[in-house]
Amino acid sequence: MIKLDRFNEKILQEVEKDGRVSNVDLAGRVGLSPSACLRRVQELERQGVIKGYRAVLDRAALGSGITIFVMVGLSEHLKKDSRAFERAMARAPEVRECHNVTGAVEYLLRVEVADLAAYKAFHGDVLGTVPQVHSITSYICLGSPKDERA
Repeated sequence: MIKLDRFNEKILQEVEKDGRVSNVDLAGRVGLSPSACLRRVQELERQGVIKGYRAVLDRAALGSGITIFVMVGLSEHLKKDSRAFERAMARAPEVRECHNVTGAVEYLLRVEVADLAAYKAFHGDVLGTVPQVHSITSYICLGSPKDERA
């Protein structure tokens, strides 16, 4: 684990809020000179603390109007079955996130589709054709009052 001082913590908070902040503005926000700030940011990137920068897209504007969280149970608990399922989900553009979880099922998916008809097609044509899938439970997202993903 990397030990962070208060300047690095502040840099990470600011960059997480706005990945496009200029180095000069970032330096002003955290109380460092631009050159010292840039060195710290580059070191955080080098160490892998800052893994990258992303654009936050409006999925509804792109035609993905519904988010559905899907709990998936596998029929077998073998590594080969998990890997096969994960490969199938990696190929499915509707699957925006795939998490291996503990509990009653093995996976939690975040699926984004245009509408219920599109989800029905995904459910039958994608999830329904993966031989490792034993159970599927779908939760339609009604809203996301807090979403800090970038």
